[in-house]
Amino acid sequence: MIYTCTLNPSVDYVVKAQQIELGKLNRATKTAYFPGGKGINVSRVLKRLHVHNIALGFIGGFTGQFIADELKREHILTDFITVPGQTRLNIKLKGEKETEINGEGPVINDEHKEALIAKIKQLKKGDILVLAGSLPPSVDDTFYVTMMEEAKKRRVAVVVDTSGNALKQAVAYEPFLLKPNQIELGELFGVSIHSRHQILEYGKKLINNGVQHVIVSLAGDGAILFHKDVILVAQAPKGIVKNSVGAGDSMVAGFLAAYVNEASLEEAFRYSVAAGSATAFSEDLCTEEEVHRLLDEVKIIRMEDRV
Repeated sequence: MIYTCTLNPSVDYVVKAQQIELGKLNRATKTAYFPGGKGINVSRVLKRLHVHNIALGFIGGFTGQFIADELKREHILTDFITVPGQTRLNIKLKGEKETEINGEGPVINDEHKEALIAKIKQLKKGDILVLAGSLPPSVDDTFYVTMMEEAKKRRVAVVVDTSGNALKQAVAYEPFLLKPNQIELGELFGVSIHSRHQILEYGKKLINNGVQHVIVSLAGDGAILFHKDVILVAQAPKGIVKNSVGAGDSMVAGFLAAYVNEASLEEAFRYSVAAGSATAFSEDLCTEEEVHRLLDEVKIIRMEDRV
């Protein structure tokens, strides 16, 4: 079973307007609400790709209930910890430019954290745990480490898609997959990355440090996959970008969906990039049909046979 864990989920309130002027009345031309958070996005895309999964994390209040109801409507299994307060509301203003206002999440106390760890302890060998997204302000950045320690004891494969200290600390636990973007890859090593050569240098370092798979996402320039046996470079399909939210999460979901169906590493990577691109070209997260339509447009180049 694949488990996704979103410690700081959100309701994403998308507001479109012809133009947005601060200090004045602005009228929306279109609005929509979506369950948000990186792990939840992974769950939603996995389900659309016909891969069963269970969503874990913390939810609270009417916004948290909205997330639970929406995932239930999409036939996604959930096992959330309910906490006092409201799950955060993130506002996405889309005018001539895109502006985001992210809300604060509820306070997570030790009892809530212990309840989530108890769920992690129920996972079994062969399961996959996806730790994705930011940490709530009330949760120390070592909490991902605590979950990874419990997962490793049970020989559970861990996928990590976060940033900052939480990402740095995750490397020591030899995760199954890391998916940093170019900026996050540089932050891992305290450098600014400006070239393909640097991406290759630091991607290889992660593999040599014990990470099993690394996918560095490069937005419209595609992605690079690192594995001890090969480095693959993908050229992304061309299209009009409509949505910057969830593309990286879709890459994680696409890779896992192909992996659990025993695809080759190259095909899993192709599926990953197609899923990320399909979301970028959509108003919401990608559909299976959109992913399949782009598969042939993802060109994979084999750069090196060993790291």
